[in-house]
Amino acid sequence: MIYAENKKAKHDFSFLKEYVAGIKLLGFEVKAVRVGKANLKGSHVIVRGGEAFVVGMHISPYQPKNTPEDYDPERPRKLLLQKKEIEEIAEAEKQKGLTVVPVMLYNKGAFLKLKIATAKGKKKHDKREEIKKRDIERELRRSLKNK
Repeated sequence: MIYAENKKAKHDFSFLKEYVAGIKLLGFEVKAVRVGKANLKGSHVIVRGGEAFVVGMHISPYQPKNTPEDYDPERPRKLLLQKKEIEEIAEAEKQKGLTVVPVMLYNKGAFLKLKIATAKGKKKHDKREEIKKRDIERELRRSLKNK
């Protein structure tokens, strides 16, 4: 089941390589994610000290009155990846024009997984072409459906 999706990232970036990472959360954050209180908009991945973190991911409290007073909904959360993957992400982060963005937060069995991707920003004309292509495909499907 998909709990949060970064639709804006699909529009603004072209993905080069995707990774699946575990994410280290607190117990009440897991509950909040499972009821749909997570938001990936504006978040990105950084590598510091050989560890990967997702920054800017917002998880609203599950029960606001029962959460600790010092809880920060946008705190950096550690990603669980293999060393090789972390090194690849660090290299991509250093390259000019590339960024690492979270794409989707979903569950796999009992575990929450975060799909992240190294991405290159799209230009305005690329975005327009994509919208045109999508509209043409939609019209084609409609015309075939009506026949």
